Amino acid sequence: MSGEARGGRSAQLKHTGLRHGWTTGACATAATTAAYTALLTGDFPDPVAITLPKGQTPSFALAAEELTAAYAMAGIVKDAGDDPDVTHGALVRATVRRLPAGSGVVFRAGPGVGTVTRPGLPLAVGEPAVNPVPRQMMRDHVAAVAERHGDSGDVEITLSVDHGEEIARSTWNPRLGILGGLSVLGTTGIVVPYSCSAWIDSIRRGVDVARAAGRTHVAGCTGSTSEKTVVAEYALPEDALLDMGDFAGAVLKYVRRHPVERLTVCGGFAKLSKLAAGHLDLHSARSQVDKGFLAALARRGGADETLAGEVAEANTGLAALQLCQAAGVPLGDLVATTARDEALSVLRGAPVAVDVICIDRAGTVVGRSTVARAPGPATR
Repeated sequence: MSGEARGGRSAQLKHTGLRHGWTTGACATAATTAAYTALLTGDFPDPVAITLPKGQTPSFALAAEELTAAYAMAGIVKDAGDDPDVTHGALVRATVRRLPAGSGVVFRAGPGVGTVTRPGLPLAVGEPAVNPVPRQMMRDHVAAVAERHGDSGDVEITLSVDHGEEIARSTWNPRLGILGGLSVLGTTGIVVPYSCSAWIDSIRRGVDVARAAGRTHVAGCTGSTSEKTVVAEYALPEDALLDMGDFAGAVLKYVRRHPVERLTVCGGFAKLSKLAAGHLDLHSARSQVDKGFLAALARRGGADETLAGEVAEANTGLAALQLCQAAGVPLGDLVATTARDEALSVLRGAPVAVDVICIDRAGTVVGRSTVARAPGPATR
């Protein structure tokens, strides 16, 4: 298939067999284009075509439409392709009203679209959570429709997502201070299945919000259990917790450029043993627990060759840890300290103090490092 998808269907990704999909920003732009066109002409284009930032021209089928003398509404069901996107299947609506000449394009948050309540995001407090690229896409398409039909292009666009407030509870929005619903997102208009870009962008926004709130201590956590651990250890507020997942490198590289005084990294022993071994992506498909590396650390902690050999042959990282715990060898602390030192090397002298906490599956702390800061000037 070419760069065009008809009828709102997702296109097939080359080589992977997976379908890509469309962002909420692309759906909102298509709905806005259809609604504004109907407001001026009396007819809804269906399907409605738009042009994405990189030149693709998908078309979207309308799932809802309403036309009155005062406004027009069009709705499009989001198709995220084969990506496990919580907004897949959501109905994105745009309601367009004309405004007096000179008013420009005004965005409003309808039901299911959030409002920004904290500084640190690329939108001012009080603004609807419609990101800059989707806003520009909608402005561009409004201008094109206005030019075709001889209108001024001064409109109010109210965006809403059916059940968006409920869906948003499964996203980072509440933690980032986006309340009342979802964000209208997207920089290219295309959702790439299993892309890490959205997660990494959320990590970056989390750092921005924490800094804007004056937080001096943040924590990168691999999951909910590690979040509970750092809250119990340090009583950190919610906006200081970064859902790092497997993307340790994303946290460290962004904090290097946007420092905070202290960063705690907390996660499962096996995952953080990968960081200790120099891996910045901790996903099991992209890095593995190196039990030979663990054996070398165990020797450093006093393990004899018999124990080191057992560690090297252990079935899992947790099994290696348990062997060392039984023998009084502090493998957990050694992994935490080595992971901290690896994190400091990625920070390249940025003014950030780091400590690492390793936990088991039950959330018990099985290793920790001291807090340390690398000397030297920060570099990018």
